[in-house]
Amino acid sequence: MFERSEYLTRIKAVQTRMASHDLSALLLTQEADIRYLTGYLTRFWESPTRPWFLVLPASGLPIAVIPSIGAALMGRTIVEDIRTWSAPDYSDDGISLLRDTLGEVAGTGRIGTPQGIESHLRMPLGDWIRLSKDVDIGSDMQVMRAARMVKTPCEVEAVREACQIAGRAFARVPEKACAGTALSNVFRSFQMLCLEEGADWVPYLAGAKGSDGYDDVISPASDDPLQVGEVLMLDTGVIRQGYFSDFDRNYSVGAPRDAAARAYDKLMDAMRAGEAVLKPGNTAADIFHAMDKLCTGGAGGQSAGRLGHGLGLQLTEGLSFIAEDHTVLEAGMVITLEPGVSVSGGAGLMVHEDDYVITDTGWERLSPTPPEQMMRLDK
Repeated sequence: MFERSEYLTRIKAVQTRMASHDLSALLLTQEADIRYLTGYLTRFWESPTRPWFLVLPASGLPIAVIPSIGAALMGRTIVEDIRTWSAPDYSDDGISLLRDTLGEVAGTGRIGTPQGIESHLRMPLGDWIRLSKDVDIGSDMQVMRAARMVKTPCEVEAVREACQIAGRAFARVPEKACAGTALSNVFRSFQMLCLEEGADWVPYLAGAKGSDGYDDVISPASDDPLQVGEVLMLDTGVIRQGYFSDFDRNYSVGAPRDAAARAYDKLMDAMRAGEAVLKPGNTAADIFHAMDKLCTGGAGGQSAGRLGHGLGLQLTEGLSFIAEDHTVLEAGMVITLEPGVSVSGGAGLMVHEDDYVITDTGWERLSPTPPEQMMRLDK
């Protein structure tokens, strides 16, 4: 958790956005939104049984409407008004308490909740229908999305620290992987390395291997052993202070095959093309087109669907680098660039990803500078 002043600044900024849309209250149910305004960090969200609610008035501090099991931890955040019930309650799992709180805070004013891309309602659908019969809740007009997209200095530093941790773990992969090592063991060892280097936990790890790239970038690990001439890719999101890193690294098992080496060179060129236009005032689409010109010759992207995204409290959040996203870049946005290229005329795929913060004049890399050639696993 950060200093109290950090959350007061965030709350005030969100309330200023609320005022511009004539919103009297926000209802938040998603973990990242609640944590953004309060610093409420717990892995208890893994349990889907209990709902958690945060009500943000037009002024003043948020009000927590939560199961009693979470009251002690919430009491250590900025929140002072904590209203609880014993959950789970099959007859009324906090809905009456939430309804009364919304009525008290908003009166006849407008209440909003996030409804755009990447939002979801973390409560039983039946309870939402029940609540909606008594309370009119509309869109938050993207207030939370806009607020979270531009990071504060504290947030940027948290992402930077997560990236440094992941970078140190990536640098140590040659200690754990070589020809003959099962991919599943590489995954296990890499997660241990991340924890050894300071990660709080490792909620995301995907990867792949193949002789001319790989056929997807989201797979869990198989027990297949690494073989000389293959490419190994690991893509991880580690958590530090509640914030994610999200970048990958490619490794050659022994000497790289010519097709894979050329594909890696192309990835580095595409990344540099994206960096050249990565600055305030340009749009997400501008960055996409700059990279796509190198990746596909301007064909419009590949099956992955985008060439990067926003990053922060969630592994992916905010904007997408696609042709249809015209979000204007601002200083303080934290993003990933993730070009992907075909190998050997389409037989395989290779991707590369790095993390950045947009500055007043351009960008600063948050993940370590990638090597010009793939790292080798030669043990």
